[in-house]
Amino acid sequence: MFGLFKKKTELEKLQDKYKSLMKEWHALSSVNRAESDKKYAEAEDIAKQIEALNS
Repeated sequence: MFGLFKKKTELEKLQDKYKSLMKEWHALSSVNRAESDKKYAEAEDIAKQIEALNS
């Protein structure tokens, strides 16, 4: 209840985006290999940003 209006931090936003990209990558991996590779590359870029924020 008290966290109802709490804004997400930049790290939480990046983690959510990474999670959704990995979900899309997994779904596309058996259908369209080229698109799944693009999603994986995007996810890796997000992972690098997350790592930079944690350092």
